[in-house]
Amino acid sequence: MSDENSSQISPKRPFRFFDNRQKYLAFVNTCNEKWKVAERAAKELAHLRPEPPALRVFDAGMGDGTVLTHVMRAMHQRFETLPFYIVGKEISLEDVRLSLEKLPDRLVEHPASVIVVTNLYYAEAPWLMPRNVNSAAALNWKTVELDGDSSYGFGQQLRSLDEFLVDAWQATASPTTGNPLYVRPTVMTIYRKDHKFLLDSVIPHRGQAGADYDMVLASQPWRARMDAEFKVKYVLSPLVRALRAGGRLLAAQSCGNDVGLELIREVWPDEDPFTVDRHELLKTLKEHLGREASSYNFNALTDEKSIFQYQMHTLPDEIAESIGTSTLFAAWNAATYVAQIEDRRLEDALASHDYLEATARTLQKHDGLWFNDESFVVSKRNS
Repeated sequence: MSDENSSQISPKRPFRFFDNRQKYLAFVNTCNEKWKVAERAAKELAHLRPEPPALRVFDAGMGDGTVLTHVMRAMHQRFETLPFYIVGKEISLEDVRLSLEKLPDRLVEHPASVIVVTNLYYAEAPWLMPRNVNSAAALNWKTVELDGDSSYGFGQQLRSLDEFLVDAWQATASPTTGNPLYVRPTVMTIYRKDHKFLLDSVIPHRGQAGADYDMVLASQPWRARMDAEFKVKYVLSPLVRALRAGGRLLAAQSCGNDVGLELIREVWPDEDPFTVDRHELLKTLKEHLGREASSYNFNALTDEKSIFQYQMHTLPDEIAESIGTSTLFAAWNAATYVAQIEDRRLEDALASHDYLEATARTLQKHDGLWFNDESFVVSKRNS
């Protein structure tokens, strides 16, 4: 979800539902959205024309690393001999931990990789530099050179960073939007020590890191209920400006018209969380860019190419006349997570068992639970 620059802190502000890590992880592990987004992102690789010294990718919301590491596998398949420069933006400490767990195998298969993890905001992260002068002076810049050549050894070394991560990835919440804010701006660069010489021109240095990305991934980078102007100003606009000539931004967001939203409307009949579609986002982006818009191609894609479906995992005989409580809870959790229902409203719904009955009816009607995401592409024209 999107973040913003603010020095105000409200320790009493409650977590929004979709920032609760346990519920987020339950969604990630019971639904295959990450797989589907990664498959969609991998298709974009065919359009890339990288230039020396590296293929450059920015993940605008690394999450638990599932999408990024899947895309890295696809990158290796297509660009086996090219150095990779990959920047992942993530403000959640838990997600950084989960992502680091997935990196050792990637560094073994593709040793010519420089992987950067940062908690900076969207307008800062592609350039690895805070915009605020005081924040820039306090930038926590860490370089991690991994010894050896085994995934086990790399895993041990990355796990030993936990004390640093706990300090560097502290976060608080904006009192106005509830969006997460970093306490200390941090950039962490990871690469294999035995490839340092080869990667010398790829490794970023404090104050000298450019953007110029071949590919930017933006999967669910904002709160659904934010208006188009907010999403464009704080997320899309800085990300498209981080593209190099020929570079491509792929964005994906929930779009409704699915079983998940049908379940939500069993409890909240007038709920409509997905009011800003890809067409409105691209229209607003063009207006925001002004004269710069002529440097980009805006492709909303047809519904057939844009919209893709993902499901909640269930066993073949799990959706029966009597559905297990764990399956009902998982489905309810997934539907309310995707629709971004706040804790306060959830508490009201949980006061009775109507939500479980509604969940059971919906699952039985459709023999499962599925959701729709839509995608679109913005590419920078070659000069």
